[in-house]
Formats: sequence, C-alpha cells, structure tokens
Amino acid sequence: MFTGIIEKLSEIKEIKKEGENLSISFQNSITNELKIDQSISHNGICLTIVDIVENIYTVTAIKETILKTSIKNWKIGNLINFERAMKLGDRLDGHMVQGHVDQTAVCKNILEEKGSWYFDFEYNKSDNITIEKGSITINGVSLTVVNSGENSFSVAIIPYTYNHTNFKNIEIGDLVNIEFDMIGKYISKIFKSQS
Repeated sequence: MFTGIIEKLSEIKEIKKEGENLSISFQNSITNELKIDQSISHNGICLTIVDIVENIYTVTAIKETILKTSIKNWKIGNLINFERAMKLGDRLDGHMVQGHVDQTAVCKNILEEKGSWYFDFEYNKSDNITIEKGSITINGVSLTVVNSGENSFSVAIIPYTYNHTNFKNIEIGDLVNIEFDMIGKYISKIFKSQS
C-alpha cells in the first residue's frame, strides 16, 4: 500500500529483456536504504526489488505489467516517480494507493496558469470512473480530479508537485499510468453486477 506522495525520482540506468519480462535497473539517493524483496511504487507500478549492487537496484516487470502500463515506453535516463510502501502508524497524506495500475491515459493538454498547471487526460472507455473532487493516481502521484468526463479528466498541479515529480517531464501525447480510486472501483463493480 502506498499514499501517492512521491519520495524521490529514480533514474533508469539499464533495461534488459529477459524472455517476456523486463529487468530494469535504477539509481537514486536512497538506494542504500533499500533491500531485496521490498515493494516500491515506480510511476504508480508496484515492483519488487530483486537485486542491489552498490547504488543500483533492479526490479523485474512481467508481461502483464508491460502490457497494461507505460513501462513499455520507458528509456534509459528517464526519471521515474519513486515511493516506498507506507508504514502502519504513518500519516496518510495522499490517499490509499495499491500500486496496481488499472490502465493508461494519454495527456491531451497542458495549461500553465500563473504558477500552477492543469493537465488533461483521456483514457480508453472502461468500467473505471472519475468523479469531481475524487482521488486519482497518475504515475503514482495522489491527485484530486478537477474536471471529470466520461473517459477524460483533468488535474491541477501545484508547483511543489510539479518540481518534485516527473510531471515536469510530461508532454502532450505522453502515456501515463492511472490507478482509479479504490472505493470508486468497488462501487462501479457493484452497479455493473446489478444491471
């Protein structure tokens, strides 16, 4: 479980194909605090550390993850949002995030608004829903929905979030990972089963 509050940016150092899987190696300033078998959110994808050598740690992404997320577009040198799992007893500053990406969305527009930014996203129509002022996770960042459409939504980004996550690197047309609000997913499933 995560909170959607990003701790660091991790830089991709190596990507290797291993059968249908990808082995991805990262570096950040707290690699020395990590351990093998630890679950880490990378752009909202929960990935397990399988190896640590000096200041480089490695994770494995299986075929299912590659198909459902933006990981297939990652390149060496990309900066990825990094968050360790929350500890019991900590404050929940964002919202409850599982690290299980539901689908991807495409950035359709970015508007700078005197010190803040509005990002518009569109996703393939599905059972997933957003609601005005509801929670959404984009690339692992806990955010509030500003405008909610049938298969689109917007978020407002404050300067701190913009400067401390990889939102500053997102461009129109980029694919991002989306995890919809857990409660909203349950409600949507209940309504679908009753109709």
